[in-house]
Amino acid sequence: MNSSLSLFNLMHPDILADPYPFYHRLQTEAPIHWDPYVKAWVCTSYTEVAAALRDPRLSTERLLPSEALASLGLQDMIPIYAVLERQLLFIDHSDHTRLRALMNRAFTARRAEEMRSYIQRIVDQLLDTVESRGSMDVVRDLAYPLPITIIAELLGVPVEDREQLKKWSDDYASVLGSFQSIPDNLASVLQSVSEMGAYFDAIILRRRQEPRDDLISALIAAQETDNQISQAELIKNCILLLAAGHETTTNLIANGIYTLLRFPEQKDRFLTDPTIVASAIEEMLRYESPAQYTSRKALTDLEIGGQLIRQRQVVILIMGAANRDPARFPDPDHFDISRHDNKHLAFGYAAHFCLGAALARVEGQVAIQTVAQRFPLLRMDLQLPTWRENVNVRGLASFHVRVDSSAARGAQ
Repeated sequence: MNSSLSLFNLMHPDILADPYPFYHRLQTEAPIHWDPYVKAWVCTSYTEVAAALRDPRLSTERLLPSEALASLGLQDMIPIYAVLERQLLFIDHSDHTRLRALMNRAFTARRAEEMRSYIQRIVDQLLDTVESRGSMDVVRDLAYPLPITIIAELLGVPVEDREQLKKWSDDYASVLGSFQSIPDNLASVLQSVSEMGAYFDAIILRRRQEPRDDLISALIAAQETDNQISQAELIKNCILLLAAGHETTTNLIANGIYTLLRFPEQKDRFLTDPTIVASAIEEMLRYESPAQYTSRKALTDLEIGGQLIRQRQVVILIMGAANRDPARFPDPDHFDISRHDNKHLAFGYAAHFCLGAALARVEGQVAIQTVAQRFPLLRMDLQLPTWRENVNVRGLASFHVRVDSSAARGAQ
């Protein structure tokens, strides 16, 4: 295979900042191909990615066993994989159905709508803080603190721990973007995984003694009533909910505001037509998908896009490419907040559709609309935004904007 088509090219800073020309090249030259560098099949077309996401012959239980990791020289990853192996992202069938049913109650569309006024209060408080400064880092000052506050509230962990929670979550996310290789910050990841386990173990112990109206207490009740969730599953999925519960939303908000500012005519439409907000959020998710790919393992031999996938081979499904596929989305590189028939794959598809999608949508709607209304003259700072060094979790590390306080007051 031509090495210029390998997914390892995504790690180049220029491609990391804008992977879409690379994705289009894959779609044109090799829409489904074996990548020997990542030891997996790579799929980039919308039709094939969507079909694969719902194909029961492709399993999410794709983590390598300990002996396989050791044989590949990845033995240092064994403690990390031990945490991942019972998380919702990596289980199928009855186990997935059982655990997801327990957690669904906290993430329904109705519950998300009920939280809208609470989300609005937090957004207002965060923006009150930055208005007097005349500038803000969208990631640090809004896109991160909002969703981590919400997921902490839902789980029942102290919001004041959010800086520590961010450190742990960033390390966790680096594993999800490493193509089954050893992340550069391995020592930090190992420490974070250990500390997160101890942190949730202590909180679970306190909730057993003093239950509250939060998700951890509800999961404990399910465990004690009819053993629907084991202690190991409880701890491991609390780690997942903490990290996944804010990562997508953080990146949706920051990427969304950044994209609006890059397309002034779309920003103007967003400002003048409040009925377009929900549609705009969907286009932001399509245009800059917070999660760029997922993977599956073949349970049997099967064919995808004319290629024979052998049993136990891994298939990497690039949702970020599928969402820019010209065969599915007309003029896919144009950002259009009124785009119709926008069935993107940013939240996945089928049984593993993102658990927190409804909540992420409401948080994104409230945050981005409030920023636009309060700061209609918001503009990018001279300091260029920087992207996180993660090929899967697509988000900005920092994004500085200028806030025109006088314009904000005049708009109120």
